[in-house]
Amino acid sequence: MSDDEQHNQTFEQASAGASLTFPMQCSALRKNGHVVIKGRPCKIVDMSTSKTGKHGHAKVHLVAIDIFTGKKLEDISPSTHNMDVPHVRRNEYQLIDIEGDGFMNLMTADGTLKSDVKVPEGDIGKAIQEDHEQGKEILVTIVSSMGEEQAIQHKLSEGLYIFPLFLFSGL
Repeated sequence: MSDDEQHNQTFEQASAGASLTFPMQCSALRKNGHVVIKGRPCKIVDMSTSKTGKHGHAKVHLVAIDIFTGKKLEDISPSTHNMDVPHVRRNEYQLIDIEGDGFMNLMTADGTLKSDVKVPEGDIGKAIQEDHEQGKEILVTIVSSMGEEQAIQHKLSEGLYIFPLFLFSGL
């Protein structure tokens, strides 16, 4: 076997290597920003910094709410240390139907179908169900982070359809 043959390898699949989080220095975090605490994506609701003590580092006390469960989490970290910040995406979808098992059939603006998000528990889920049963056009906001997705709000679609305007010259 030649050297060229030995180095020719076929890979079945490759990924872009996109990470679920990115590092950020603790002192650079801000209120209403996001942070990972105890492995959960959270929104920072309060933070305070203590002065440097005899051990050298200022400490940052973070109070945050889990974006999926609503639970309050806290963490204390030296201000010079890095913390993980989750990539959080919000997308709006049109609700097409709700299956018997509780999964929503959703459609993006470009017509792509999505059917892997369940109707949420609680008031939001009840409101989505009621509006859907009444035949209303609904837009559902889905938040995605760290491999989880959840519907966080809905609103009624205005039903406005915008048609392209064609300008004719020479008529």
